[in-house]
Amino acid sequence: MTMLKALWRDERGQGMTEYAMIIGIVAVFLIAALVVLRGKIADLFNNISFTQ
Repeated sequence: MTMLKALWRDERGQGMTEYAMIIGIVAVFLIAALVVLRGKIADLFNNISFTQ
């Protein structure tokens, strides 16, 4: 039981976990934005390719 308490209080690696969670949240928002804006992004690239 003392080993579990020691592991619970151990904060090594906490920063890495927080960074991983932030990166995961940012990735979810970017994917959601790409899904929502998919048509507009495709139109933008099509317009660029046809004007050159």
